[in-house]
Formats: sequence, structure tokens, C-alpha cells
Amino acid sequence: MTHTYKVSGMTCQHCRASVEDSIKKLENVTYVSVDLEAEEAKIDMEQHIDVETLQEALKDKYTISKQSDFETKSGENIQEQSKVQQLFPLFLIFGYITIASVLLNYSNWELSSFMFDFMGLFYIVFSFFKFLDYTGFPDSFRMYDPLAKALPAYGWIYPFIETALGLMFLLRFEIDIALVATIVVLGITTIGVTRSLFSKKVIKCACLGTALNLPMTEATFIENTIMLVMAIWMLLV
Repeated sequence: MTHTYKVSGMTCQHCRASVEDSIKKLENVTYVSVDLEAEEAKIDMEQHIDVETLQEALKDKYTISKQSDFETKSGENIQEQSKVQQLFPLFLIFGYITIASVLLNYSNWELSSFMFDFMGLFYIVFSFFKFLDYTGFPDSFRMYDPLAKALPAYGWIYPFIETALGLMFLLRFEIDIALVATIVVLGITTIGVTRSLFSKKVIKCACLGTALNLPMTEATFIENTIMLVMAIWMLLV
């Protein structure tokens, strides 16, 4: 017999594989198929296995529940948790970066210097979160980034690219190259983000890696757009 369950807590293909492998090890399980985007697990079993047993087989970060139970809870969660609440970590980090950039230029204010520091700190902080789960980031990133889909190696080097661009802005090293690279790199990602938003697919945003479980929303588009506008403006002035 085949049963379908909802599995929450997965953020990348590594998570999906971990859930599949854990459930496969259970006695009486003959087949497991986990869908990351749908957050579903289809399990063929010779004898019925209760949800508690399935949950015990998984790591603490994952929660498995019956389809009907999950749908009831998700409806309640959608009402209780707004997009602002979901994206609070992103807004908080953005606020810290802005305040730090203002403080760095407070005594001798120059808009261009503020923007360089903001872009540099943005890259350094965001790359830090990607390195927290470096092996899980590429799979999550290629779910929406066009270049990462076509060239998987790009997902593995992307955190290093962000770190390099961050240092270039903070050290004022080859600024024009860093600005052009920002337009190209974030331009490609923004295309993927836009496609994902229009497709209405519920996927995780990898902007802060997989350590924080953030949904892909308009805030991700706005975040990239701010950086793109800054880069274009600094090239033109």
C-alpha cells in the first residue's frame, strides 16, 4: 500500500536525499519518493507504519505528518504568519547592513562611499550564510537561478564570488569590474527569481543559504533590484 505524507523542514536536495534514505531503512518500507518542491513523501509499505515511527526515523529538523493533518495546520499557519514575519531575518540583516554602512561614513559622509560599503557588507554577510551549509546551497540555488541550472559548478563557486565582490567593494579595489560583475551576477539571479514568482511555485530562497528557511517572495526581488540599481547608478555617475 502507498501513503502520501507531508514533510516540512527540507531546504535542498541534500535534505530530500536524507529523508528518503532514513525512511528506506525502516522495516516494511519497500519504496520511498520525496518531492522537495511539493514537500511530499510517497511511501510504499508492506504493513502500515504509524507517523510516530516515521518521525523517529528522521532528524529533528524534519517534520512528517499525514496529508490531511498538514493541510489543516498549513491553512492556520498562513493566517497566523504573514510574509513580513517569514522574512523577518532578511529584513533584520538588511537593517544591520544599512546601519553599519551609515556608521562607517557618518563622520565624513559621501553617498558613493556609503553605497560601496553597503554593497560590500551585503556580499560578505550573505556569503557567510551560504557557507554555513555550503554542501546544501548549490542544490537549493539551482532551483531558480538559470546559470546554476545550466552549469551546476556555478552554484558551488557562487559563495566565493560574493566574498570576492564584497572585499573588492570594501577595499575599493577594481570597483568598475566589481560593479559590472554585480550587474551580471545579480541580473541573472533576478531573472530566475522573477520566473519563480510568476510561476507561483513555493520554493525556498537561497539568498541566505539554507541555514534560514526563507520562502521565495517579492522581497527577494526587491533585495536584488536595490543592488542592481546601486551598481548601475555608480557606473553612470
